[in-house]
Amino acid sequence: MSEDDPILTTREAADMLGVAVSTTQLWMESGALPAWKTPGGHRRVRLSAVRQLQARQDRGAAQAGSDGAAAAAVPLVPAARAFEALSTHPLLDTPPEEVFDRLVRLAAQVTDCPMALLTVLAGQRQWFKARVGLELRETPREWAFCNQALATGEAFMVGDAANDARFAANPLVTRAPHVRFYAGVPLEDAQGRRFGTLCVLDREPRRLRERELHALCALAAIASDELKRRG
Repeated sequence: MSEDDPILTTREAADMLGVAVSTTQLWMESGALPAWKTPGGHRRVRLSAVRQLQARQDRGAAQAGSDGAAAAAVPLVPAARAFEALSTHPLLDTPPEEVFDRLVRLAAQVTDCPMALLTVLAGQRQWFKARVGLELRETPREWAFCNQALATGEAFMVGDAANDARFAANPLVTRAPHVRFYAGVPLEDAQGRRFGTLCVLDREPRRLRERELHALCALAAIASDELKRRG
């Protein structure tokens, strides 16, 4: 290892970048911050890669300033653009609505899963607009399986979280509700922002059949269309 370019942990990189660990993980997953995993499943990144990302951020902020735009609005990387806008998403902390409650019930039924959620990821929170089979109303953002779905922009599935290095230590896996299976489809609002997911969960390892996945995607499209209709 070069003393001039040491290897950093995800936490150390997050501290340098001034963002949450979950955001740093998403940048690593999306390729915006080149990284790798150790045999034990821990992400590592070179100091030089972190500094390169910082330089891109600084250039973007400077360009925004010259254009008269707010620096905070600069899209640093594709995933970050979707996430940074969410702290004031209009769906956050709104009352229950039958249209979304119905969609999560249908999602649970068509996939034969005991739990289904419509999630909103904002700041350091994962908040549930609608839910079935789960008493929790929200969790810390770091616990959200949905981070991965938003980063990829497409359906994301975890067959057995307890044997997946990314999620094995997640409190949602190690204690109640003891999630083993997850499948989530990103949702978009009228501004094209990926803000959350329609997802299903199970306490047993499994996979969705093709028709179940298609049904989940169709229900997610209905949720997105409802939000886009509202503008």
